[in-house]
Amino acid sequence: MKRRAFVLFDSQVALALTTFVVVLGGGTLGYMLIEGWDFHDSLFMTITTVSTVGYGEVHPLSRPGELFSIGLILTGVGSVLYFLTMITQWVVEGKLRQVMGRRSLERKIRSLKDHYIICGYGRIGAQVADMLAEKNVGMVVIDTSEEATRRLEAAGIHYVLGSATEDESLLAAGIDRARGLVATVSSDADNVYIVLTARGMRPDLLIIARATEPGSERKLKRAGADKVVSPYFIGARRIAQTVLRPSVADFIDLTFHGSDLALQMEELVVGQENELVGVSLKESGLRQNLDLIILAIKKADDRMIFNPPADTVIDRGDTLIAMGPHESMIKLGRMLAVES
Repeated sequence: MKRRAFVLFDSQVALALTTFVVVLGGGTLGYMLIEGWDFHDSLFMTITTVSTVGYGEVHPLSRPGELFSIGLILTGVGSVLYFLTMITQWVVEGKLRQVMGRRSLERKIRSLKDHYIICGYGRIGAQVADMLAEKNVGMVVIDTSEEATRRLEAAGIHYVLGSATEDESLLAAGIDRARGLVATVSSDADNVYIVLTARGMRPDLLIIARATEPGSERKLKRAGADKVVSPYFIGARRIAQTVLRPSVADFIDLTFHGSDLALQMEELVVGQENELVGVSLKESGLRQNLDLIILAIKKADDRMIFNPPADTVIDRGDTLIAMGPHESMIKLGRMLAVES
């Protein structure tokens, strides 16, 4: 509805501009034909007439010239006033809409908490944002491109127009309330600077960075990144797996992307008070009742137990890495008192 109204308003401005040009052109041509004046004098007379300035005639008018001036005043003054009104409205409302929209966006960002900040909305950043949006995860994207912010606005994603290397941009994105930050700009040097800046502002913040060049992973971790991901390395490894282990690759595709066998892999934290604390995997009935596979258990001391035995006891604060249908994940999340 707003878009339709904006298009209609633009068409009205175009109509007013066209009318204004026709009036000036018609008035100038009329004086040139009726009075025989040159273009400059005819244009000047037309402008002073339709603007009601009243400087007086450039040259004495003949009777046909006077009648033409009367008609030009009756038709031209209203057209000029309409044109000026529409231009003023277009400028004022456009600026007002921009300011109000920006303030509304800033209010929404200030209300966010435990969200993620994505630095860079290129190919990688856009994919990350889309995946987080599918899970309804709160986020703010920082990018220097106005074209990118227009796409973000169309997608309904909160954004900050600016450089993620600057403190002001990170503060505007709510880094003091954020849960994590993802640095996905194309330059490894910029990612290092973003990580350094963010780590200095929030020592406890989860920071994930993208690495492109060999050796950048070490620099990013030294700068303070908790995790470093190389899209090119992951893509190459995926291709190699398809060549070396095609059946395994097909199974992964069917399991996580197929429409019939689609499963989820999630990590769920055991809450403070629930029925699974102190219970072994065998006694919990997760495999039998929920049709879930517990792939690993991460203990509170960051120790990872892969393919945990049936007698492994679930402790408070453990992170269960499970795979199974979406409905089963929801049920497990409720049992663990966390959202799936």
